[in-house]
Amino acid sequence: MSPHVQPNPSATSPGSPAAAAAAPPSAAEIKRWRQYLADERAEAAVYRDLAENRDGEEREILLALAEAEGRHEAHWLALLGEHAGKPRSASLRSQFLNFLARHFGSVFVLALAQRAESRSPYIKDPNATEAMAADEQIHEEVVRGLATRGRNRLAGTFRAAVFGANDGLVSNLSLVMGMAASGVASSVVLLSGIAGLLAGAMSMGAGEFISVRSQRELLDATRPTQVTLAAAPKLDLEHNELLLVYLARGMTQEAAQHRVSERLGLLSCDCDPSLSLHPEEAAEEDQHETVGTAWGAALSSFCFFASGAIIPILPFLFGMTGLPALLVAGGLVGLALLGTGGVVGLLSGTSPVTRGLRQLGIGLGAAAVTYVLGLVFGTVVG
Repeated sequence: MSPHVQPNPSATSPGSPAAAAAAPPSAAEIKRWRQYLADERAEAAVYRDLAENRDGEEREILLALAEAEGRHEAHWLALLGEHAGKPRSASLRSQFLNFLARHFGSVFVLALAQRAESRSPYIKDPNATEAMAADEQIHEEVVRGLATRGRNRLAGTFRAAVFGANDGLVSNLSLVMGMAASGVASSVVLLSGIAGLLAGAMSMGAGEFISVRSQRELLDATRPTQVTLAAAPKLDLEHNELLLVYLARGMTQEAAQHRVSERLGLLSCDCDPSLSLHPEEAAEEDQHETVGTAWGAALSSFCFFASGAIIPILPFLFGMTGLPALLVAGGLVGLALLGTGGVVGLLSGTSPVTRGLRQLGIGLGAAAVTYVLGLVFGTVVG
């Protein structure tokens, strides 16, 4: 949590209210302080709104962050004094965060809040106390921790969505560009794009189904069976391998001996209760986990890939041909790549612009290479 350090009103540092009283603030300082005040109020509201959608520890953490922003608000109010005036509008960034927190309350908001805390101007501002600057640095780490929890919860679904959509965008744009460069008719380019969409989506769906189903089968193969329940009463008490079963499952020698005694009904001492494990119970087969999850992953991958792969062929579907169709397809795919890259940047707490441009460069670079290869093959075949 952030350090609860109260600013000292009697201090004579440049950022203290006492210093402000000795030297009237300039118009520029009043404007800056009022903006800080508005942003602190907005950030506190963001954390309170996020807390409304949380419970337990996360709720307490968010409310504590809002309380800390309230202390910063009090500092700027003390500096401004009679110059506080009417409440000023927060920055557009803070207003956007506030809107997202009220209406969504998702991990995206925490990721944006993390970036906002990392860009705090208090470290370089002489009117902010050292405690306030330290608060903002600690806030960034607190929000990073909260955002990490959300990132971990959606990591699998998010990975499938981004990778599936990107695969569809890049692979089908490359296919369309390569076919068009080879000199075939626009109708053939369209049919190739549709075939690429269906083939890629089916391949992605089948791959995800096999992957998830295989993973479940591997997990099922490693889950202990209940054979010890039936076999234990019939074992030779002097020569049995029940001890080996528990050792192979990773128990210590002491715990394994204790469990063998429990199974054979030989335990008559008041031993360490921590060595007594929960009774083995026959696990019910979870049809939703073993079948539904695999089908859900397959359907999601199919839809994500198809949603990306359809974009490059939209101009051809609406009757465009030739170079104009390719330019429009490239533009649409570029915008989509910027969007997916930006989302990755937001969730990772890094610059969405940098991540968007990276996605754009990789995608259009692959399409350009395929276009050149199409020109070469078209010339050779022609």
